[in-house]
Amino acid sequence: MYLLDLKTDTLVEAEIIKATIKNMPLKKDGWHFNWRAVFKYKNTETFILRLLSNSESVQGVLHLRKQGGMLIMDLVEIAPHNIGRKNKRYDYVAGCLIAFACRETFKLENNYKGFLTFESKTKLIEWYMNNYYAKIAMGQKMYIEPSDGQKLIDEYLNRKNTSNEED
Repeated sequence: MYLLDLKTDTLVEAEIIKATIKNMPLKKDGWHFNWRAVFKYKNTETFILRLLSNSESVQGVLHLRKQGGMLIMDLVEIAPHNIGRKNKRYDYVAGCLIAFACRETFKLENNYKGFLTFESKTKLIEWYMNNYYAKIAMGQKMYIEPSDGQKLIDEYLNRKNTSNEED
């Protein structure tokens, strides 16, 4: 998978790995969530997105929870230096994390296979709908259905870097 480096306008290779307590970002570094606290919750998994060229450089974090056979995207956060339009360093971070969560739902062996559910902050509902094909289930509860999840996987996780290929 690739992130777009907005300073150089090039794609840089990235990966999503299972988080450890040691590589979790800290609130004191500008992150909104206390990732070390949620890391300890039962029936959950936490993943970090980092650059391949710099394994210490966490670009985003994803927290998934299994409940009642469903996979729920509990928390997703992009690094403070990737927020906003003016000073944002890397793009596609949220898309890669959400697409990864969608891919994880296809591992379910029940009626929820392929469905990603989550609860959105009110101000982000339209953003999820417009950018990630999310639909409202009820109130702030949202979901991404399998066909749309596959679109996200293709767009963000299966993206090819064509800048190095010959014509």
